[in-house]
Formats: sequence, structure tokens, C-alpha cells
Amino acid sequence: MMADSLDAERIIEYFKGKSILITGATGFLGKILVEKILRVQPDVKKIYLLVRAIDQASAKQRVQAEVTETELFCLVKEKHGKGFDQFIEEKVVALAGDIIYEDLGLEAPVLDDIASHLDVIVNGAATTNFYGRYDVSLDVNVLGVKHLCQLANKCRGLKVFLHISTAYAGGDQEGLIQERAFEEGWALREGMHLDVEAELRLVADVRREVEDDEKTQRKAMKELGLRRARHFGWSNTYVFTKAMGEMLLNRLLLHQQQAVAGAVVVVRPSIITSIRRDPLPGWMQGTRTIDTLIIGYAKQNLSCFLGDLDLVMDVIPGDMVVNAMMAATVAHSGEHPQEQAAVYHVSSSLRNPAAYSVLYEAGRRHFTEKPRVGKRGEVIPTKEMYFFKTIASFQVYMLVKYRLPLELLHLLNLLLCGLFSRLYSDLSRKYRYVMHLVDVYGPFAFFKGCFDDINLERLRQRMGRSKNPEDDDMFNFDPKTIDWDDYFYRIHIPGVLKYILK
Repeated sequence: MMADSLDAERIIEYFKGKSILITGATGFLGKILVEKILRVQPDVKKIYLLVRAIDQASAKQRVQAEVTETELFCLVKEKHGKGFDQFIEEKVVALAGDIIYEDLGLEAPVLDDIASHLDVIVNGAATTNFYGRYDVSLDVNVLGVKHLCQLANKCRGLKVFLHISTAYAGGDQEGLIQERAFEEGWALREGMHLDVEAELRLVADVRREVEDDEKTQRKAMKELGLRRARHFGWSNTYVFTKAMGEMLLNRLLLHQQQAVAGAVVVVRPSIITSIRRDPLPGWMQGTRTIDTLIIGYAKQNLSCFLGDLDLVMDVIPGDMVVNAMMAATVAHSGEHPQEQAAVYHVSSSLRNPAAYSVLYEAGRRHFTEKPRVGKRGEVIPTKEMYFFKTIASFQVYMLVKYRLPLELLHLLNLLLCGLFSRLYSDLSRKYRYVMHLVDVYGPFAFFKGCFDDINLERLRQRMGRSKNPEDDDMFNFDPKTIDWDDYFYRIHIPGVLKYILK
């Protein structure tokens, strides 16, 4: 049962004296979470950050370079001034390890010491490549969950295990997609049974068959991941393995003879976009799918785009996701383990839907009023972009504009004894690459589902007024408070230009 009421003061107070392990801290969402905790609750006991590094010194350097020394921490630096480095030294502990290994790659004494006083585990580590190697995706998104669950079962004082997944793990079907835990064996394709252990064995077998050739192995693993995902009804390797990770989480933490000590919470964000409010509006890291449209518009090197402007894109600012994570942690802390994890869709399509046209119009307005300037100082004119509303129409376009000319070039190359072999090979490779991208990302571009967020709405309803009215927006995660046109025009698009197109 969740806490009766929440407010900013209660959330802030909760993290006082707590020890927290965070994986994926060098990623976009992880950085925002670390910064937020340190900014609002400087009396947090310890924040352990597990990062890939060859040793402890390298781990510390990586955390400094990629996390605490980034511009995202501007408000924390401003608050502590010359004492910032000492503050970070006291509160943040870098751990050289990796979730793909047993015991997270940590030595037993270190692991046992951490386990003895951990209050919260946040798993934000993931590989998000839609067409990634199946073995790598399973290592991180599935086995990584297993290894963290093993640690959680050692933490007798653990209060919350929070796992970050993706709303798209529920598939790309149309209609309302519910906030529910994934039962082990469940598959999107009716009549199928998904056996996680069998998938791990399959990968091991295939890897052994092609272990002598790295290039062949890489290609085989990428193709295997996409093939297995679609066999069970998912559109790509990323969302498929994230779904399997959730299944394993439920079994290892809640369905064993001795359940984990604390509550298990799964947060499934939709497309995470730039920070809306604090500490740095517009800040972002990495390119999202929707940002391809903005970048193409900015560079004016994209004459057409695959997508329907009338469709709803489900996006949510990164700081709102972190606010929801922190609120959910406090709400469920100390609960007795349930049969299923508490699941939250942090999304916008149900409460405050935004069509792709809102982003497109905001971009057109921005670049018309503030046109990009080329390297020689010339103004880059803003041109209209054509949108293909179906994959079939795009395929016809590619056939007429590129495939048929390629076939003519191939014929000419044969007649001229291979004179254009290199050109034909290069253009054919580029054509196949574009069509491959359409195959992988097409279902995502035409996603017609809507994420139910009734669980998150109940959590929002428990958010009371703070004693200090200025704090009421500190942990806001209500998408209804977002003016999408204003957000895209004033915050997100400038953020893409500043932090992505540097």
C-alpha cells in the first residue's frame, strides 16, 4: 500500500541518510537523477555509481568527467562553491564494475560492505540499440538484471529496488497499453511461450558456431536479435530484451521462496526528451528518434521524412521522469513484497497528447525566425519537408528514385566491363542501409498505441501542497502542465541545437 500523501518536503527528507546504488549513471537519465538527489538532499549518505572501468582510479575519473563535472551540475556547484569537490568526494563513490558480470565485477569484500547498508537500488543501465547484437543486449538488459537481483537479495535492509524499463516493452500494438507486470513466458504473439533461459542458450550456441570470425559473429548476432524479437511479436531487439529483463526481475525478486526485503518498482518512460525545468532547461544527451527531424531541418539536408504528422508522439521531459522515479521510491519504500512489481508508465499520450505536427510547426517557426547560418556566414533557407505517411509509399519512392536507377547503373557497369563497379557497390550499400533503417525504425515511427498511466495518476493525486509554495513544482511529473508548443519552441529545439549540434 502506497503512502497516503506526498509532498516535496517528504520526498526530500526521505533521501536524508540513505545509501543508494545507481547503475547507468553516465547516461542521460542517470545523470539527472544523481544531480537531483545531490541538489535537493545534500545529506544523502552515499551514492554509489557502478561504471565500466579497468580500476577504481579510472572509475573515479570517469564519474568526474562524465557525470559530476558536466554542466548539468551547475546549480550544485553554485550552491557549494569552493567546497563542491569535497562534497562530491564525501557523497559519491565510483565503483569499477559491470552489471554483465556475476557480483557486478566487484570483489567480495566490497560487495558485502555495500550490501550491508544499501537502502535503494536504481537500475538504469541498458543498451538501447534497436538493432544491437543479441548477445550484448541479453548481457546488459537481461543478465544485468539477474546480477542486480542477486545483490538485492543480499541486502536485508533494502527498501526499494527501482528498475527503469521502457513503455515500448509492451509492444507496438494499437489501443491502450496497460501498466501491468510481464508474466514470465508471456509473448506479444498469441500462442507463443517466451523462455528466457532458452534464449540465453540459443545465443551461446550461435556464438560458438561463429566464434572464429568477429565480423560474421557481429552480423549473425544482430540478425538473430531482430529475428527472435519479431518471432515473439516485438519490433526490435531493444524492447524485446527489456521485456525479458522485467520478466526475470519479477521471478528473481518476487517469486522466489525468500522474496527481496523491499518493494520492487518498474518505471517505464516513453520517449525521454530534454529537461524542461531544472537544473538546465533544454539540456540533453544523445539523439532521440524525434530529434532526427529537428537536426534534418536545422541542416536542411533532409528533404523528406518517414512519419505521419497527425499521429501522436509520446514524449516526456527527462526531469519529469526523474521526479516520478523519486516520488515512486518514497511512496513504496518499506512495503512488503507484492506478487508483482509496481509498474508506472511515465508518458503523455493519454493525459496530454502531442502530435508530430506540433513539433514540426515549432521547428518551422523557430528556423524561420532564427535561421541557421552556414560556415561562410550565409543564411541557410528553411525549406518545407515532405512526409511519407506509410512505409509502402516510402518504398515506392525509393524504388522509383533510387532502385531503378541503380539497376540501370548495374546494367551499364556490366556493358562497360566493370567501369562503375565501385560506384555501384557504394550506392547499393547506401540504399540497403536506408531500407534497413526503415525496416527497423518504421514500426516505431508509425506507433499508434496509447500508454495507460492510471497507476502514475494515482501517485500524482497523492502529491499534496508543500509548506513552501515555490516547492510545489519541484517534483512535478504531470504531463498536463506542459504546453508542448512552448516547450518544443522555447526549450527542446534550442536544446538540440546547443547540446547535440555543437
